[in-house]
Amino acid sequence: MIKPSVIGLDLAKTTFHLVHLNRQGREVHAKRLSRTQVARYFAQQSPIHVAMEACGSSHYWARVLQAQGHQVELMPPQHVKAYLRGQKNDYNDARAIAEACLHGRVRPVAIKQVEQQDEQMLHRIREQLIRERTAQANQIRGLLGERGCVIRAGLAAVRQRVPEILAHTNPELTALSRRLVARQYARLQALDEEIAWYDQQLQQQVKQDEVCRRLAELPGFGPVVSSMFKSWLGSGEQFRRGRDASAALGLVPRQYTTGGKPRLGRITKCGDKSLRSLLIHGARAVVQRSGGKTDPLSCWINRLKATRGINKATVALANKLCRIAWVLVRRGERYRPAAS
Repeated sequence: MIKPSVIGLDLAKTTFHLVHLNRQGREVHAKRLSRTQVARYFAQQSPIHVAMEACGSSHYWARVLQAQGHQVELMPPQHVKAYLRGQKNDYNDARAIAEACLHGRVRPVAIKQVEQQDEQMLHRIREQLIRERTAQANQIRGLLGERGCVIRAGLAAVRQRVPEILAHTNPELTALSRRLVARQYARLQALDEEIAWYDQQLQQQVKQDEVCRRLAELPGFGPVVSSMFKSWLGSGEQFRRGRDASAALGLVPRQYTTGGKPRLGRITKCGDKSLRSLLIHGARAVVQRSGGKTDPLSCWINRLKATRGINKATVALANKLCRIAWVLVRRGERYRPAAS
């Protein structure tokens, strides 16, 4: 797309800076705006290309400016940095954003809709609660371990052993320590109830969402993976092919090629690490159950396990599932496993 001019907008909490570049990359003007002035300023401008760095509030501002008729692109911050020249300041940041957009070689980040951010909010809160529950259980195990009451790792063991320890007499556990452990255990139970509520919300969302239902048909995709993948991918139109989606998730090998000699290393691990972790865990479950099966996918997995090992087979399957999932979302298809 030919851009006659671009405005680079450097976002902040209270003070915003913008730089307007023409087609030749020459600066037309630069301006500083307060947060309350941004929407009014762009409402007075004719439709124009606006570029911003993808960050926490960028999707909100992108929707606001799109509603005013402007074309908005969100630039990945790691690629914008290459266009930064001179000292680090807000105007130079805005200028680098505009140049990255004007150059046209940087793939923009897809603008998330409100529904996508709702889904991501649900997953982020759920992940935080799971981390808090794990930390709470480990603290209880540590406190009781100091008194000679050893509990093996795992939430199930904590739920089983803590009531038993509190019910039996132990000279190492005073009345105060029992009350403290009991309160910590009650907090652990409250976290269990909170996480169960979020799990129920995910189940309802997957049942009501047609895209999530189609994604859940994939091996290794459950309600959590399906919902998180959909909220991350959106419509999928930002990627030309499935490999681009898997590359954005860091599931492709790191490349170092020089002198015409390609060298491939470990996966890049870029992108959403939570979603990548879930995809790999789901793929690992499929790989562990592939032995003895004769369907084409299981045969492919078993060949990889025999030649490359279980870990590389797991990552390769996660890569394949990500590509298939992109096809299901982008083209509106259903999963059709290959016939034996």
